[in-house]
Amino acid sequence: MDFLSLFGIYVVCVLTCIFLVCKCSRYEQTPVGRLYSCWSELGSRWVPEWMQRFSQKALHRIFHQRNSLFVILHLLLEGAVYGEFSYEVFGFCIEMDTGVPSLVVPYLLLAMKTYFFYQCCHRDPGTVTEENHVALVAVYQYDRVLFQPGVSCPTCLFVKPARSKHCRVCNRCVHRFDHHCVWVNNCVGARNARHFLLYLLCVCAMAGDIMVLTADMLFHAVLHSNLLHAYYIDQQGQQQPVGFLFIIQHLFLTFPRIVFMLGFLVVVFLLVAGYALFHLYLALVNQTSNEWYRRKGRGCQHCNGSPSQGHWHPPQHTQSHRFYSRGILRNLREVFQPLTHSEKKD
Repeated sequence: MDFLSLFGIYVVCVLTCIFLVCKCSRYEQTPVGRLYSCWSELGSRWVPEWMQRFSQKALHRIFHQRNSLFVILHLLLEGAVYGEFSYEVFGFCIEMDTGVPSLVVPYLLLAMKTYFFYQCCHRDPGTVTEENHVALVAVYQYDRVLFQPGVSCPTCLFVKPARSKHCRVCNRCVHRFDHHCVWVNNCVGARNARHFLLYLLCVCAMAGDIMVLTADMLFHAVLHSNLLHAYYIDQQGQQQPVGFLFIIQHLFLTFPRIVFMLGFLVVVFLLVAGYALFHLYLALVNQTSNEWYRRKGRGCQHCNGSPSQGHWHPPQHTQSHRFYSRGILRNLREVFQPLTHSEKKD
């Protein structure tokens, strides 16, 4: 397989990742989201109507109904990365006398990530039930901007506690609702928010560590092949020094799977690191992504409902985004030790 074919496959996979991120997130107002919407609008003029209906139903089934598709995809991608790392990169690193402790770190991170991933998938995020409803109503005060007292959930048939929300995907009200994550096939709420944050940080650490080890291996491969001092003969018969693009093409053709894995890890690291920093910021200021998006007016209308249903709140110029903040340390403690009783701000 030549360089152009491999590069074409690489570009298609990267664009697919961007598409999935756009669909999984609620970034409709970002440049990527607007570009996707524009592309969908242009494509609808050429795609048959029956195919559009089929694709809409399929996307609705994938993104707005509980299923294990993305959990399986997550495990397959993780298995492919660790399989390639163990099969090829690990052996090259041993030959280059890379320290064994450095090579063990990715597997330790994998074990930690697997634990937090399991907790995100299977732990109750904080379902509001008839048994715990009275206790959860007393945990948070209503800010009277996003959360109004006396508002009942038409599905669960009880008054919503402050900071809770009914998830239409899981069909339940969740205490301190953050969002529904398709990658763990579960809601993120008060009882598993800490696991989700640590899961994101572990994924970043995994991708970053394997990325550094792989890049170091490729760099040493270039040094050992003496490519930096090599020359080639151009079409005019002149001797030219090897450039950066030639080295990249050489690596792509010599180690196609390793280079592809490295590019994939770079994309994953940048996307997940940005998302992890966003959730870390929310933890520091004691906000959820649901509250942040609703104040920005960017919430998912499918999840939040339409204005006529009384679930959608337009952005308001108010300082209520600090209403639940209790200081950085207490905010972090609240994420890792969810409140079980009402506490007034100092």
